[in-house]
Amino acid sequence: MRLQPATYHDIETPSGPMRTHLFVPESRRPVPGVIVYSEIYQMTGPIARTAAMIAGQGYLVAVPEVYHEYAKPGEAFLYDTEGTDRGNRLKTTKSIAAFDADSRAVIDHLRSLSTCSGPIASIGICLGGHLAFRAAMNPEVAAGICLYATDIHKRSLGAGMCDDTLDRMAELRAEMLMIWGRQDPHIPADGRRLIYDAMTDAGASFTWHEFNGQHAFMRDEGHRYDPAVAHLVYSMIYQHLRQHVG
Repeated sequence: MRLQPATYHDIETPSGPMRTHLFVPESRRPVPGVIVYSEIYQMTGPIARTAAMIAGQGYLVAVPEVYHEYAKPGEAFLYDTEGTDRGNRLKTTKSIAAFDADSRAVIDHLRSLSTCSGPIASIGICLGGHLAFRAAMNPEVAAGICLYATDIHKRSLGAGMCDDTLDRMAELRAEMLMIWGRQDPHIPADGRRLIYDAMTDAGASFTWHEFNGQHAFMRDEGHRYDPAVAHLVYSMIYQHLRQHVG
């Protein structure tokens, strides 16, 4: 499906306007909404290409700038030491309450658009995987897809590094798709096991897949990219969306 030219809206949040990039398919009818949460680098080229591929399957995709309080509108960080250090610093500067309020704002915004049919999914990568997981605790979110979600097992997201994600598993009503890299040093085997057990104990509905891949194996820039595995994972993402949001 072809896309309309990419646009953005500046959505009001309790911590200021949040630039949110929109990827809209050419469709004569409203379509489900999908929130794509970025890595710590915000709206980079790889994230834009991911959003476009998902939109091309027939979804209204919104990519919020996760650090809008601390960066200029439209600013993306480079995949270098400076950009990595800045992104990692900000994920423990911004409060959990602010991350959650941003999710609430973008959900409400999508559902207010005449081009959105109502159902919502959340997808996230790295930091964004954790944000997508928390977004899926909102009752309007029917499906969540988390790609190597960081910090859940360490309770280390947000100011104070003491998030409550593990404690809130029972709030999940979305159908979850969890994707991991077995060679990812940021979420080692014992961390993945902790998350798996917490989701199981809470009665969450989820599927779980581990691939031989390093952190960022989905990102189509850099030496860790695995095109064959990424192609397979995208097919799983599309199937998950079709099954659970239409």
